[in-house]
Amino acid sequence: MEPYLGGQAIVEGVMMRSANRVAYAVRKQDNELHVETETRRSYAEKYPILAFPVIRGSLVLFESTILGIYALTKSTNLSSGEEEQELRPWEITLTLLGALAAAVLLFVWIPVFAASRLTDGGGWFALVEGVIRLAGFTGYVWLIGRMKDMQRVFGYHGAEHKTINCCEAGDPLTVENVRRHSIIHKRCGTSFLLFVMLLSVAVFAFVSGESLPFWFKVTARILLLPLIADLSYELIRWSAGHSGPLAAWLVSPGLLMQKLTTREPDDAQIEVAIASVLAVLEPQGNEVLEEAASAGEHIIESNRK
Repeated sequence: MEPYLGGQAIVEGVMMRSANRVAYAVRKQDNELHVETETRRSYAEKYPILAFPVIRGSLVLFESTILGIYALTKSTNLSSGEEEQELRPWEITLTLLGALAAAVLLFVWIPVFAASRLTDGGGWFALVEGVIRLAGFTGYVWLIGRMKDMQRVFGYHGAEHKTINCCEAGDPLTVENVRRHSIIHKRCGTSFLLFVMLLSVAVFAFVSGESLPFWFKVTARILLLPLIADLSYELIRWSAGHSGPLAAWLVSPGLLMQKLTTREPDDAQIEVAIASVLAVLEPQGNEVLEEAASAGEHIIESNRK
C-alpha cells in the first residue's frame, strides 16, 4: 500500500483526502467519534488537460478551498451538536468570493499600497512589497494561533501530519506509532502558501516599474496569482519527492512556518486523525486494522457512517 494522502484540520476533527475519496472524522460533544466518507473526483479526471503540470496547481487550490469550506461547516455543526445543514452552491460561492476579496485586500492591495509609499518603484518595490506581505501573513498566523479554539485546530493539524507521516513510512497506524512521528510535513498547505509568497517576489518584479500606475500593479498581481500558484505547486510537489540539498533548501522555509500552524496533539486528537485515514483508505484501512490487531497494537476502530 502506497497511499498519497492530503488533509486538513477542521473543527474538532480531521478531513482526509485520497485520489477519489474524502473522509471526515469529528469528535462530538458527547465524545463520540463521527466518521463518514464520500466519493469526490477531481475535475482533472473529467478534463485531463487540467492535470497537466503548470495548470493543475490552480485546480488543486480551487478544489481544496471549496472542500475546505464544506468540511469546516460540516465539522462545526457536528462538533457543536447542531443539526447539519448542507451548504447550497450560492452560499459556497459567496463564502469563496468573500475569502478571495479579503485575501486580495490583505495580501495584494495593502502590500502594494505600502510599498508605493516606501519606495519609488523599480527593483526594490517587489522586494519591499514581498517583505510586507510575508510579515503580514506571519503576523496573521501568529495572532490567530493565540486563540484557544485555533490552538485546538492546530493540534489537529499536527495530528493530521503525524498520521500521514506514519502511514507513508509504512508503520501500523496506532496511537503509539503515530505519536513518534513529526508534526511537520513537506506537502503542507502552509508551505504551499509560503512558496506562493516567496515566488511572487520574483514574478511581481516584472510588473513593478516606476511608471506603472497603482491600479495596473494591483490588477497584474491578481491576474498573475494563478500562474504563481501553479509554479508553487510544481515546486512543492518536486521538493516533497526529492531529498537532495536543493530540495531541502526549497522546503526549509515552509517547514519553519509550519511550527506556527501545528501543535503537538493529544492521544484523542491522534485517534481522530487515524480514523480519518482508515476511512479514506477503505478497503485498505481494514488491512491496516488487521495488521495492527495481529501485532497486539492499540488502534482506534472507527464507526463508519
